[in-house]
Amino acid sequence: MSKKGGFPGGMPGNMNNLMKQAQRLQRQMEENQKALEDKVFTASAGGGAVEAEVSGKREIKKLTISRDAVDPDDVETLEDMIVAALNEAFKKVDDEQASLAGKMTGGAGGFGSGLF
Repeated sequence: MSKKGGFPGGMPGNMNNLMKQAQRLQRQMEENQKALEDKVFTASAGGGAVEAEVSGKREIKKLTISRDAVDPDDVETLEDMIVAALNEAFKKVDDEQASLAGKMTGGAGGFGSGLF
């Protein structure tokens, strides 16, 4: 006796609809990934003395350093500000990725993490 809409072995449901949903989800994920890659994220450190712009691809697009931040006797502080600005910009990329993944999975506990 076979069940209508099922498969041998008792798999319930309509597999065709599941495949369509999976394809639609895949398409949406690809569109979201493309949109994320095209986006630019900006962060600053040192009260704006250093500003970094990175793409959603995690590529550094621009780094701006105020003349006031350049002290030949204190290079370490400038280096720290650069690192802080870049890390904050990359964190914004990560947060956007997580937000998109959460929207795609309906907040299903990080199910979509790593998909982007």
